[in-house]
Amino acid sequence: MTTSERPVPGTLRLPAPLFAELAAGGGSDRAVAFLERGERARRLLLLRTLLTRIEDVTTPLTPAGEAWRVLTEAAGRAPEPVERLIQAPTTGAWIAHLLRRTHGTADGPALWVETARLNTLAVVAALHAGMEVSLRVALEDGALHLPGLGLARLPGGAAGPSAGTARTRAGELTLTGPGRDGGHATLTCRPAPVPVDAAPPAADARWLPLRTLRAGSAAVPLEDLDPYRDLGEPLPPARLDADEATAWQRMFDRAVAILAAADTTRPGRLDPAVIRSVVPWARTGLLPPPPPEVRVSASSGDAYGAMIISRPSEPLALAEALVHEFQHSKLAALLHLFPLVRDDRAERYYAPWRPDPRHLTGLLHGAYAFTGVAGFWRDRMSEPEHAGTAAYHFALRRTQSRLVVRTLLNSGRLSRTGQALVSGLARTLDAWLREPVPPAALARARTAAALHRTEWRLRNVAAPVRSGPGRHPVPSDDGTGHLRLRPDRTTWPDLRTHVLAVPPVRPRTPDEHLAAGDPATALDGYAAGLERQPGDPHLLAGWIVARAALRPGRDARRTLARPELLLRVAGPRVTASRAADVPNRG
Repeated sequence: MTTSERPVPGTLRLPAPLFAELAAGGGSDRAVAFLERGERARRLLLLRTLLTRIEDVTTPLTPAGEAWRVLTEAAGRAPEPVERLIQAPTTGAWIAHLLRRTHGTADGPALWVETARLNTLAVVAALHAGMEVSLRVALEDGALHLPGLGLARLPGGAAGPSAGTARTRAGELTLTGPGRDGGHATLTCRPAPVPVDAAPPAADARWLPLRTLRAGSAAVPLEDLDPYRDLGEPLPPARLDADEATAWQRMFDRAVAILAAADTTRPGRLDPAVIRSVVPWARTGLLPPPPPEVRVSASSGDAYGAMIISRPSEPLALAEALVHEFQHSKLAALLHLFPLVRDDRAERYYAPWRPDPRHLTGLLHGAYAFTGVAGFWRDRMSEPEHAGTAAYHFALRRTQSRLVVRTLLNSGRLSRTGQALVSGLARTLDAWLREPVPPAALARARTAAALHRTEWRLRNVAAPVRSGPGRHPVPSDDGTGHLRLRPDRTTWPDLRTHVLAVPPVRPRTPDEHLAAGDPATALDGYAAGLERQPGDPHLLAGWIVARAALRPGRDARRTLARPELLLRVAGPRVTASRAADVPNRG
């Protein structure tokens, strides 16, 4: 394999109107298509680098050069399916992981087993092109995963990693490898993905097809087989039960119906056909029943368009998660095209949707994602069945996103392009902040934002301490605007964002009384809790916010701005009764 045979992408220039769409938090079909072109160019550059690094890996398989020759020949015969194969999220995750391995920053199975993915890609490409080839491939417990197609498993295949032979002819695969009894096992099949509702019963374990979710005329992989679906190190298949796969399709159908819009240019709009894969997280069966919200969702810049999601029981939550994760994919693609921020990776910034401090790149990702989320809820405000909660979520996310945008603009670490991007987000959010929201929903959103920030500072920011007798206290920052963080900080759940979404009919807890607009009862409840658990950050944050609602003014604003001052003056076992008498000190 010569250097000239390797892929060399061309030059890309993003037109200003398309950048303006993306900077506003949205993006037309043309803008998204441009990002996909950029990802293709990056993928080819990384693949070219990877081919150089794995040329000399010792392997019992067909050499990388021969596998690449088959792949390029197949691309000439069947360009569209081979292009989809190269641009698949799991291909990107594999390339990135293997590059990290060659740099010594990642672990995995024997290196020849992971480099063998190139051979498997060549086999799949040959199947798409109807070519007749024979390649030596890596098997795991007698199984060969075929990206975008499914999983072939030899009957009685040998345990552990081994070398096998994959022969293709006219779209048919014959797989041969060592058996458990010391002989050979063989399997012949015609690999192809299938829609969820057309998947065959799982009685034949020799061939497990990749199942796809319907999204209009598009098919979105429901990826539970690929070892690189988790966006990191390889992991074994976690096949969904047929009933769970069907539940995914039902939930996806309802989420797609929520997202349906003639104009997908505006922030918060999404054409589900641009999703490259959905990776179910943590569960493979119907039981136990899932929670209403999405507990986990994630994405990676190495796997454009893929999203790991825990299935919720509410389609609105799934629709929001799809928008959220695709916003991350869009921003990751922009970061691959432009240097947007000079980030020293120090995690010291407040993010209103996280329990922990974040670095600037993470802050930028959050601002971009939650601007899209705010737009999603803004659209729902016109839908009678969603209007009540939508107004709250819109008001909350627009406020939180604008706070982070201000942090980014004031950081002094944005590039010129980054400044233009974040300024575009600011214009979108400033326009939304002028839009009317029902007063009750707005009040709950402001309370939720104050609660999160207050608890975050109590848990993460070091309280000022005196450096010696008669000396001034050491402040909560280092003099450059950077917070001094507590060494004992731990993660904590954000329970209140959902509690305050809907005012309870019969409030019982202090949080619920606060959501119901009764800060006096909430204050009493928090005070009682603090008598039992002095200094508890969750209770103390609620007490501070409830007290500020009852006694607004300069002192309340100071305490909300720097709640950790209470811990300095009154000590770590501060109670509500003691804190009530503490003067606010700057």
